[in-house]
Amino acid sequence: MILILLAVVLGGMKLTGAGPLFNGYRELEGEAVDAYRPDMEVELLTPNPYSRPETGTSRIRNIVIHYTANPGATAQQNRDYFEGLKDTHLTQASSHFIVGLEGEIVQCIPTWEVAYASNSRNGDTVSIECCHPDETGAFNQATYDSMVELSAWLCLKFGLTENDLIRHYDITGKICPKYFVDYPEKWDEFCGDVGKMLEKMQ
Repeated sequence: MILILLAVVLGGMKLTGAGPLFNGYRELEGEAVDAYRPDMEVELLTPNPYSRPETGTSRIRNIVIHYTANPGATAQQNRDYFEGLKDTHLTQASSHFIVGLEGEIVQCIPTWEVAYASNSRNGDTVSIECCHPDETGAFNQATYDSMVELSAWLCLKFGLTENDLIRHYDITGKICPKYFVDYPEKWDEFCGDVGKMLEKMQ
């Protein structure tokens, strides 16, 4: 009887992904998720030790928002910088997604692989780099709208809420994304907008 009960409990934990024994990557799939997938260009980086190590992620627990700290640069230019690291070996850096100045979204790394973006949290987060027109780090409306849509969709995909959005700053203290660190009320507003979008998706 005890063995049967244990099998039922473990089976339930496996289905829900709960518990310490089931900490692997998982995502929700199906039409309910696919229907809200934002338009994006999938331009995956070439596997290499400097920007796409092909290391698997564990269960995704947070979505991390970054800014590029590269005023005026496009999503494609930032993606190409990550790609070039395989040749320059300057540093280890990358992101799963980049949102551009015209609201375009470029995916660089599959969500089940690690990106070099969030330091100690690379293994259980998905990162979004966001372009900005000037040194204030403020996002224009097109970028902001796509950030909200992409973040909400990723929350839907991984069974998260707007409360699971974090800034790079929240992990390391780095001033990133600058505008949301300088103006925490704008961060709260962004999370609220993601929550409203998520409600529409559910």
